[in-house]
Amino acid sequence: MRPLGPAQRPSAPQHGASALSPRQKRDPAPSVMAYRFQRLWLTPVFRVFMRYGLPLIIIVGGSAAYLSNPRNMDQLTAQVEDLRRTIEARPEFRVTLLSVNGASPALADEIRGRLSLDFPLSSFDLDLPQIKAQIEDMPAVRNAQLRIAADGVLQLDIEERLPELIWQTREAFLLIDGDGVVIDDLISRPISQALPLIGGEGADLAAREALNLVRIAAPLADQLRGFVRVGERRWDVILSDGRKIMLPEENASFVLDRVIALDQAQDILSRDILSIDMRRPDRPTLRLSAEAKDNFDMLRGQLVVSGERQG
Repeated sequence: MRPLGPAQRPSAPQHGASALSPRQKRDPAPSVMAYRFQRLWLTPVFRVFMRYGLPLIIIVGGSAAYLSNPRNMDQLTAQVEDLRRTIEARPEFRVTLLSVNGASPALADEIRGRLSLDFPLSSFDLDLPQIKAQIEDMPAVRNAQLRIAADGVLQLDIEERLPELIWQTREAFLLIDGDGVVIDDLISRPISQALPLIGGEGADLAAREALNLVRIAAPLADQLRGFVRVGERRWDVILSDGRKIMLPEENASFVLDRVIALDQAQDILSRDILSIDMRRPDRPTLRLSAEAKDNFDMLRGQLVVSGERQG
């Protein structure tokens, strides 16, 4: 049977349309190299190397190649040096003044003379630890603190050692503090106030004990001349006219306080006594002057004669 309508012929392919067979279409599967790279990228070590290791190798290698040329190296060094000098010369890093606090005028002048800083200076040129050590090496300085203030001032705070005793040695009279540190000699540094006098070998090592004895001997201030260290073990208290109180090695402060109390009660120091030996506190010994001894012998002889007459 024939179709009722006109016969339809197969239409020709349109212009530009693909006439490829299914076998000729592009394969969506990756190539062998792409597949291997994707598999390699999944490994953590490779990813880390590609992200960090490879850039680092490129940077280091390029820098090494650039710096291997001496001319490039010299040029880079000059640029860095110019940059450093430019930064150091800025006003905010400039130090123009040294301020010394806590020191006497004489010590402040000595510190400035020892440092010999030529201002203005860059703060980068100041070695603060070295300056601190140089200042603390001075005998009159106990402690030093340094800082650079915002206004370009090198601030130096000093804790000065103050002389508390005069130590008489065979060579000179030395000023020492309570720790026995020698500050200076009396000629080089005159003092405006009277200080207690101590003497003897090792007296500086017992300076703190000497200060305590000075405090206890305050009632004897009008008679007190000083303290002498004997055998580096004990003290003798030297009074006017060469009289002395010989203290024991131990509990010297307590024994001296007992002698002062006895003097206040019986006025023994106003008598003709050359020394009071308290080296054995349980058996004190008095040494009389020659005149007092003669008077004592005369009195004892009169008592003996009077006793014989009465007998």
